[in-house]
Amino acid sequence: MSQDRPLWAPWRIAFIRGKKDKHCFMCGQKSPAETTPEEELIVHRGEHAFVILNRFPYNSGHLLVAPYRHIGDISELTAAERVEVMDLCVKSKEVLDKVMKPAGFNVGFNLGVAAGAGIADHIHLHIVPRWNGDCNFMPAIGDVRVVPEALVDTAALIRAAWT
Repeated sequence: MSQDRPLWAPWRIAFIRGKKDKHCFMCGQKSPAETTPEEELIVHRGEHAFVILNRFPYNSGHLLVAPYRHIGDISELTAAERVEVMDLCVKSKEVLDKVMKPAGFNVGFNLGVAAGAGIADHIHLHIVPRWNGDCNFMPAIGDVRVVPEALVDTAALIRAAWT
């Protein structure tokens, strides 16, 4: 990449300069009455868990399924939470198939910091749509991810298709 052709990501400056809140962004998402920056990215609320678009996605449509309870290990999930997390995983995959038509998916948990969990204290399941050839030179060479649609627009699209 040429030095005279910068890549611009102006939406990142708000995060860089913004106040860093130490709260868990996944906690407190049960009530839509609570206005949070994440509110616009939530695509579904269940009884024990919810689905939210990842603010720092690996690909367009990257969803997280998390229980409302702040727990850090899969073994701490109740039977009802386990069932709902997996049911929401399946529903998320079906909705993403319909809306984004990916060629495949990566689905999984990162359990613990050593396993890559960015938020190790609040378990969450990743559902990442994949397309043939989607890993272009940007992440490999420039440590940059290209997401072609605004997150709030993707969240609205997925939310509309959820029903």
